Amino acid sequence: MLKDKAYEYFITKDHNCAESALLAISEEYGLGLGPEEMKLVSAFGGGMGCGKLCGVLAGSMAGLGKLAVTGRAHATENFGPLCAGLCENFEADLGSLKCSELKAMYRNDEVRCLRTVELGLEVFEAYAKEKGLVPAEE
Repeated sequence: MLKDKAYEYFITKDHNCAESALLAISEEYGLGLGPEEMKLVSAFGGGMGCGKLCGVLAGSMAGLGKLAVTGRAHATENFGPLCAGLCENFEADLGSLKCSELKAMYRNDEVRCLRTVELGLEVFEAYAKEKGLVPAEE
């Protein structure tokens, strides 16, 4: 399960929420992303450092792009609605898209935002399977 990788990346390896989400997705689905690619999402941790867009969602969107885009985003049929659907599911399941609001709901001092990372990855995994981007059964 994708969420099982959250602890390893977020707690054990001390990556931020966005990096942890994308690393877990990359490992689970063989995307081949490494430390250099994580720099592309590093600024999304902590809601871009100011509590705005959740970093877990940002990292998940990067994973969605890697799985779904064929060539260019504009040339990938229904990519916009695909992205919107992930945002809708994330907000419905977690209660917000905003880091500061999610922190108020899920963060604790011991493991920081681990619960948000886990829940966000559950949303991503279910959505990616539903949309046929990853195998439904493993």
